[in-house]
Order: sequence, then structure tokens, then C-alpha cells
Amino acid sequence: MKIIFLSSRQSKSLTLTLNTWAKVALSLCVLGVPLGAGLVIGANSDRGDASLRAALAAVQAELDLQHEELQLGVASADKKIAAYSQKLAEIQARMVRMDALGERITDIAGLDKGEFDFSHTPAVGGPGELDGDELATVITEAEQVGAGITPGPRANNIISSDLQDLFAELEARMDNREQQLDLLRVMIVDRDLKRENTISGRPIAKGWLSSHYGKRTDPFNGRKVWHLGIDFAGKEGSDVIAVASGIVTRSEPYKGYGRLIEIDHGEGYVTRYGHNKTNLIKVGDLVKKGQVIAKMGSTGRSTGPHVHFEVYKNGRNVDPASYIRRTVR
Repeated sequence: MKIIFLSSRQSKSLTLTLNTWAKVALSLCVLGVPLGAGLVIGANSDRGDASLRAALAAVQAELDLQHEELQLGVASADKKIAAYSQKLAEIQARMVRMDALGERITDIAGLDKGEFDFSHTPAVGGPGELDGDELATVITEAEQVGAGITPGPRANNIISSDLQDLFAELEARMDNREQQLDLLRVMIVDRDLKRENTISGRPIAKGWLSSHYGKRTDPFNGRKVWHLGIDFAGKEGSDVIAVASGIVTRSEPYKGYGRLIEIDHGEGYVTRYGHNKTNLIKVGDLVKKGQVIAKMGSTGRSTGPHVHFEVYKNGRNVDPASYIRRTVR
């Protein structure tokens, strides 16, 4: 192989003859440089792809982490919503029970309708604690929650705080109402007990007053005598009722009373019911106000079917008329 070099200044040429080994060396030099450069560029390109893949993997890992945190947040929010729903259901159940109790108290106590009507929300009012800009921000963030957009931490804090304050206020109101209702219930029970144990009303269901308390003419001998009670005449076999709750201390024939019932009402009060045809209670029985205790008759010293009614206070005989007309409140 020959290589000819030409010179433009001297118009001369130089011829170089190469043997086989020189040819090989020259070929390696000519072809090796581009090949080496390609290999270097290829190596650098592989390293760039690896870096890109690593970066993509890091982004994917971050996305996965955020997705997991989002799922945990959603689960936590669901739990809170379920807890709030359960709490509201409990409060609603308590409200229903108190409404029913309020209506019962109104009926039992004869209170004005609506005085204990707990089914209506109490009237409340007052200025807001947030200015216009703050209120608009809260409303916007609350709308974002409704649209499925995660609100900022400030909105979460305000919403959570408002809910906690709401539940605390509701519980305080419920506790206050329950205490008031318990007190009213105790008062009504005491009033009912007082009404049951207080002597009032007539000792018969049907009939009329036939003889007053005090001095009168004896129907058998015509003499002036002191009548210790009040007589109520009626149809034989009609009901004789207790004028107050108490314990039966006597149920037997007794002197001129015929078949007599005596009831101790406590606090020194005792009542007697004489001339009964039949006694329906026995000694030791606990009777209630208005209970039928005997049937009207004419046993003992009597001119016809009637009830001889007496009242004793601390062992002393008193006029039953004031007790018959008494109204218990």
C-alpha cells in the first residue's frame, strides 16, 4: 500500500509505502476512535436512564405513601362521622324519652300545655364570633369538604372544635333537663302521697247527706244528743269508699255502729264507717284513697241504709264537714 503526500509550495510529492502491519495499525486508528466514542456515549446514556428510572421510582413511592396516608385519613374521618352519628342518635333518643316524660308530667300535674314541651328547640341567639372574612373562609372550606376536597388544617380545627362545643352544649342541656324532670317527678310523687293520705271528699259514691254533725234529736228516744259524725243515706248495697289511704285498724261489729270499719291515715288522723251491710276489708289491709271498702247497710242502731262517717284528729272527734269539702292541690 502506498501513501502519496503532495506539497503546494515546492511542487514535489512524497511517496510512503506501508507493509501489512502498518495497514492494520492504520485501520485500527481510523475505525477505533469512532467506536470508542460511541461506547463512551452509550455508557453515559445508560447511566442517564438509570437515574431517570430511579427518580421515577422515588416519585411513585411518594405517591404511594400519600395515597396510603389519604386512605388512612378517609378511614379516620369515617370513624369520626360514625362516632358523631352514634352520639347524635343517643342524644335524640334521650330527647324522645324526655319529651314523653314531659307530656306525662303535664297530664299528671295538670300543667298548662306547652309548659314542659321539650319537643321544640329552645329559642337562642346572639352575635357571631367570626368576622365576615373568617366566616367566608370557613364556609368555603366547609363547602370543599362537601365536595370531597381536603380542607386546610384551620378548617379541620374549627369544624372539630365547633362539633365538640355543640355536643358539650347539648349534653349540658340534657343533663339540666333530666335534673329538672327528676325534681318535678319527686315533687309530684310527694304531692300524690299527700293527696292520698289527706282526708277529703265523701265516703260514698252515690247518696245524700241525711244528718249533720253536732247536736240533734235522737231518732229512737227523741232526746237531744250529740251526733259524732255525718250520715249519708243511699241505696242498700251501694259502695262505701275510703276518703284517704291508710291501714285498717278495725273491721267488725261494734256497739251501736253495727259493722264498723276504722282506718288509720297517719299523722293522728282516723276515720270510721258504720252500719255497713258487708265489710270488704280486714284488719291490717292497706287501702287507697277512693277504694271500695264496704257495702252500705243498716246494721246496728239504724233506721235505714246509710253510712255513719266520723273523723278523729289526735284522738279527738271533729266535724267531718270541713274534710269533706277540702280540696287537695
